[in-house]
Amino acid sequence: MRIEHFRERLRGQGALPAHEHRVLRLWANALSQDSGKRKPEDFLPLRVRAVLPQLEADLQALARLRSKHPAGDGSVRLLVALSDGQSVESVLLPRGGLCVSTQVGCAVGCVFCMTGQGGLLRQLGSAEIVAQVALARTLRPVRKVVFMGMGEPAHNLDNVLEAIDLLGTAGNVGHKNIVFSTVGDRRVFECLPLGRVKPALAVSLHSTKADVRARLMPRAPSVGPEELVDLGERYARATGYPVQYQWALLDGINDTDEELDGIVRLLHGKYAMLNMIPYNTVDGLAFRRPPAARSEAIARTLLARGVLTKLRQSAGQDVDGGCGQLRARSVAAEAPIRVVRRAA
Repeated sequence: MRIEHFRERLRGQGALPAHEHRVLRLWANALSQDSGKRKPEDFLPLRVRAVLPQLEADLQALARLRSKHPAGDGSVRLLVALSDGQSVESVLLPRGGLCVSTQVGCAVGCVFCMTGQGGLLRQLGSAEIVAQVALARTLRPVRKVVFMGMGEPAHNLDNVLEAIDLLGTAGNVGHKNIVFSTVGDRRVFECLPLGRVKPALAVSLHSTKADVRARLMPRAPSVGPEELVDLGERYARATGYPVQYQWALLDGINDTDEELDGIVRLLHGKYAMLNMIPYNTVDGLAFRRPPAARSEAIARTLLARGVLTKLRQSAGQDVDGGCGQLRARSVAAEAPIRVVRRAA
């Protein structure tokens, strides 16, 4: 379901752009349609007021809370039910952040990611993306939105850009506080500079070696690490926001001295920062996070060598809530029990 669908419904009842903006602004900010000093009867046309209750109900039905899972780090992982019975995950982050999903599943197939194991089921409409923000705002304030949940935003580009435009205008989120995350699709670097809302950019790097990166992300676009950093640098200089390079730290795979040398070669002097995230272990997958002392030593080494590095923890590790795990457990619990009958 796209935002444009709701705009068309409003226009069909005689709404002007200012009326559309009001309805969508209140929804995106989790406010009722009779909020504010100017009541609907003082501002909206009669025909718009007549359809407002149903429209508001339809907007609220886009994303409903199925379950929430608080973690010790202050984050809360949310399992969000969509109107067709599918579900996605959002994460309330400390200090007013929210991580949203853009797809049910994902086609990139990252071998260390639970979401990637099931493939892509469907795209989220732009309204379903914003609905995650509206839902989260019923629980706590949201001042930053990161597109780092389930799915690859570049594979759902039109819907994601439409959602970003609304969030950065009527949705009251600062442009630098909207973070578009990608594995590295060239279309991203072509389209993002053209929008009136230019988000910050996060790029999943994970290795400075093209062959290793291709094994970790088998269906990511064939953009080498050097080209990816060059594209990111151009966007960073054009927008004034440093690129955030994401690095899932995998024991024995991308935590080697050779990789550290590669990071320095690629990122030293760039308008960028490296978010190094020790892997959030997933049952059934062979990957492990390095020992804490090793992760801390890597971050210190990179900082000493001139690469701005932040050692972060994936939110919700203590509730086994790595991206895709809540949904996977929910789907497994709802799967019908198969009865096997023995031959007489």
